[in-house]
Amino acid sequence: MRAADALCEALKAEGVEHVFGIPGGASLPLYDALYDADFEHIQVRHEQCGGHAAEGYAKASGKVGVAFATSGPGATNLVTAIADAVMDSVPTVFITGQVRTDLIGTDGFQEADVTGITMPVVKHSFLVTDPKQIPEYVHQAFHIASSGRPGPVLIDIPQDLSRAEIDYELITGTPKLAGYQPTTEGNIKQIRIAAKAMANSRRPVIYAGGGVINANASEELRELARSDRFPVTCTLMGLGGFPAPDEQWLGMLGMHGTRAANYAMDEADLIVAIGARFDDRITGKLSEFAPRAKFIHIDVDPAEISKNVPAHIPIVGSVHDVLPKLTGEYRALQADQARLDEWWEQIADWRKAYPLAYEDSADSEIKPQFMVEELYRVTGGDAIITSDVGQHQMWAAQYYHFSKPRRWINSGGLGTMGFGLPAAIGAKVALPDQQVVCLAGDGSLIMVCQEMATAAAHDLDVKVMLLNNGHFGMVRQ
Repeated sequence: MRAADALCEALKAEGVEHVFGIPGGASLPLYDALYDADFEHIQVRHEQCGGHAAEGYAKASGKVGVAFATSGPGATNLVTAIADAVMDSVPTVFITGQVRTDLIGTDGFQEADVTGITMPVVKHSFLVTDPKQIPEYVHQAFHIASSGRPGPVLIDIPQDLSRAEIDYELITGTPKLAGYQPTTEGNIKQIRIAAKAMANSRRPVIYAGGGVINANASEELRELARSDRFPVTCTLMGLGGFPAPDEQWLGMLGMHGTRAANYAMDEADLIVAIGARFDDRITGKLSEFAPRAKFIHIDVDPAEISKNVPAHIPIVGSVHDVLPKLTGEYRALQADQARLDEWWEQIADWRKAYPLAYEDSADSEIKPQFMVEELYRVTGGDAIITSDVGQHQMWAAQYYHFSKPRRWINSGGLGTMGFGLPAAIGAKVALPDQQVVCLAGDGSLIMVCQEMATAAAHDLDVKVMLLNNGHFGMVRQ
């Protein structure tokens, strides 16, 4: 069969049901194969939006999102989405057409070195040099994208190679990749040391990030928190990992977080960081961040351990695997829960003195915070909310009280304006029976408003709530 058909068979073998993209000259053989494939192609209006739709699909479903683009400008239009996916650890595979092999390096029409351009922002990339490599590369790409710390993988396929005839054989099993063996188990000695530190602490805080969502470890986080009365705060990317209505929930922390969460971090004697990376929106000035605390840092990516804040007790491993062991070790110690009484009294004082609130308008003006609260009410708090980037994003994070994982989809690390609408399209494709609402600002929506035509063309019931203040509000602020 043609290599392009083998590509589609390989994608089908990985469980792919939907792909996003735009055809072009170099990718036409791939699209000829897609025409007869057993999965749906969602044609977007811009390649960047195809990439964000693949992200939204992955974030909502937990599956790998897939986006296609042609060579040159089609591929370079994907770069922002790829960079967004690597910053937020989104499992995605991007497949691009490339000029014929005899034209590579000649500055041919619509030629761009996409593997070179994207090298800093991919987890891995493949440039196909032999059509027989395509099924193997697809199998490896999905494994790399979804294992360890998730992230984007690029496969670049020259046009002539996608037309070549090859023998296709189904590839199964876990690929054996030299130099790529993510640690998932966690060192039991370190876990026991961490449990003892938690039992001895009097002002502990659990600080959870997006890694909890990516690892499907929300229930494991709840079990750890409820093994004692541990206060819990989450990053922007971790919202929904712990139920916001819970009494142990302090709210989001950081620049746009609650005072209770930030004061607790500042006064804590022990911080248990779980799937979080201590980015600048959380820490502020590193030398003054949580000066009284020792740090337990649990992360599947060893590069994150002690990158920004030195970890006293580092644990490399999947939080999904580590947290049950940590909970079991902690419970076995039978720590005195009364030791946290004074800590909770202090937290109660902060909550009373500094509640998350806003002033009602004296006139008929509708406050955006009120709109988010109304959105929460009418959706029963159970919609998938995608967001663009700006003030509305932070109001959604503060006032839509997320209680389940994968209900909050936004661009946290790269902060990509225009992310929300295509991400909502991807989420709706992934979960057609789930209510999906894009909370947008006028500055962001105008960048991608053409994708409303994509939603209409595919009968996707995506709702958009536009908070129009006539400004790039966060920049103006």
